[in-house]
Amino acid sequence: MRLNEVRYDTGTPITGYGPGFFRVGEAVIEGAALVMPGAAGPWGGYDDTDSLLAVADRIDVLFVGTGAEIAHCPPGFRATLEGAGIGVEVMASPAACRTYNVLLGEGRRVAVALLPVGA
Repeated sequence: MRLNEVRYDTGTPITGYGPGFFRVGEAVIEGAALVMPGAAGPWGGYDDTDSLLAVADRIDVLFVGTGAEIAHCPPGFRATLEGAGIGVEVMASPAACRTYNVLLGEGRRVAVALLPVGA
């Protein structure tokens, strides 16, 4: 069997998460997190579309992690991003972390906005 090391040339992978936090690379982000090409930090939630619109030309899809369970995101949030040409995929935060890492490893133009799994 041949094993290949996964390289993340276009962004930083999510290396862990737990109650109330996400680990992006070696940095720990408390609460909601936003991971985009070239940046990772706290996310202001569904009202914070400006930071996402600022990178609309560098991402094709945004994964939205809704916490421990899947839930709908607000229709206005989705409409604003899709109007800017960003695809929005909603899933539970653990699935969003995994999916983001896989597509990032493939060199895809992705970002992820995550609500914590618990506190």
